[in-house]
Amino acid sequence: MTNRQRTAGSNSLSPRRRTVVKAAAATAVLAAPLAAAWPAGAVEAPAFLHGVASGDPLPDGILLWTRVTPTAEAVPGSGLGPDTEVGWTVAADKSFTNVVAKGSVTATAASDHTVKADVRGLAPATDYWFRFSAGGTDSPAARTRTAPAADAAVANLRFGVVSCANWEAGYFSSYRHLAARGDLDAWLHLGDYIYEYGTGQYGTRDTVVRQHAPAHEILTLADYRIRHGRYKTDPDLQALHAVAPVVAIWDDHEFANDAWSGGAENHTEGAEGAWSARQAAAKQAYFEWMPVRTATAGTTYRRLRFGKLADLSLLDLRSFRSQQASVGNGSVDDPDRTITGRAQLDWLKAGLKSSDTTWRLVGNSVMISPFAIGSLSADLLKPLAELLGLPKEGLALNTDQWDGYTDDRRELLAHLRSNAIRNTVFLTGDIHMAWANDVPVNAGTYPLSASAATEFVVTSVSSDNLDDILKVPEGTVTALAAPVIQVANRHVHWVDTDRHGYGVLDITAERAQMDYYVLSDKTKQNATSAWARSYRTRNGTQKVERTYSPV
Repeated sequence: MTNRQRTAGSNSLSPRRRTVVKAAAATAVLAAPLAAAWPAGAVEAPAFLHGVASGDPLPDGILLWTRVTPTAEAVPGSGLGPDTEVGWTVAADKSFTNVVAKGSVTATAASDHTVKADVRGLAPATDYWFRFSAGGTDSPAARTRTAPAADAAVANLRFGVVSCANWEAGYFSSYRHLAARGDLDAWLHLGDYIYEYGTGQYGTRDTVVRQHAPAHEILTLADYRIRHGRYKTDPDLQALHAVAPVVAIWDDHEFANDAWSGGAENHTEGAEGAWSARQAAAKQAYFEWMPVRTATAGTTYRRLRFGKLADLSLLDLRSFRSQQASVGNGSVDDPDRTITGRAQLDWLKAGLKSSDTTWRLVGNSVMISPFAIGSLSADLLKPLAELLGLPKEGLALNTDQWDGYTDDRRELLAHLRSNAIRNTVFLTGDIHMAWANDVPVNAGTYPLSASAATEFVVTSVSSDNLDDILKVPEGTVTALAAPVIQVANRHVHWVDTDRHGYGVLDITAERAQMDYYVLSDKTKQNATSAWARSYRTRNGTQKVERTYSPV
């Protein structure tokens, strides 16, 4: 049995994603000290206060992650604390009587005392248990699962799907409900795992449900480390990381709002320093704190395979993109502007064409389906424009999505059609709403023209959507807006503008189905979860259809 281990890596990072709500009148708050990221009354060090996690499953391996707090002062972002040896153990059973791999790695202040172990030599499609130890203290034990063998005939795959978790806007009950299922092969986080804003600066119904740390907008490496550390203390997030491996990509808020390769909407070069320094700090903290393998050139685009049933191409739509276009000036069609960068688009096209799996999944942080607002009333248009980052006069285009980079989209969809590539499913986050879409080659003539793929967009875990912005009862806006949106966008089968929750993607050879679940109240720690809707795409159709029960 072979295995290897490594310490958590660092690098520099690239921008992220979207324009969102900036809160109206936030109440004044006290600045939080560094220690706010460390729970009050924590146990004696060394301790594992931030949980354990696994990610990026392979047929023969898994990436394990934790952070150790070696001394009381060694809180996230402090730069303090001694080098500490951290052992890791992988077993075939929960009681750890059948150990299959073990090793150790050194946690240092240079990596914020985070560690990773890239364990290999494991069996495919197998559940394992793992834990860490330091100074006589064991971490909690956690479950993980390897991917099926590359040539395996896989009957079924099931993934949790989430995005957009704003700590201050509510609790992470979606993670708790996904963890309780116990049936996930893995879970996909499609971006905005953290938010960069200061306290009260990012729409929360004028109410901060729980204050994050640090209280100011994060800019430095220490800031990003503290924010990641605060998130990793959430019990629901820890619970989900402890039952299944995560497959994560970043969007913009891991860096700053509407990030692109050379800057961000929420970054001012003079007052906030060089974008390159902030980008590098955000990227380093992300790779330290997330169980994600550093991929090509330190980005998050990479590909995982799950037997013959599906492969998953994961995109980085912040590192290489051109600056977002101004709406209405025609530059969205400029072939010199890109959302993917040339190398990543060529990689994606080649992978989709050469794929021999039944399904080609694409982890995609911003919506690829075209979107026109239609004739919404002024009271609905203004908040929708605010959420989507559109001008409030209502021009129907979101230039932070693929709508702002139409040449890349046109090339990709033409590639799918000309090579008869079937069963491509885009899995998307970002806009705090749930959608089920066909992806038309020509939206203007659809449905008389072809659909090249399908897209399932999940809503936010907690970040505000339209009913939050308008402060109206849940469902009010959807009832008015959805019919108008669907008339203007005939490829949209369903849109829910109001609710928070998560998706469960279930895949067989016959169909890929997304079950949408919603929370009772994101501001309540014990929020319940209920099934809302289900949509599927059947093998060979490239179209979405409603189905009337979850899997």
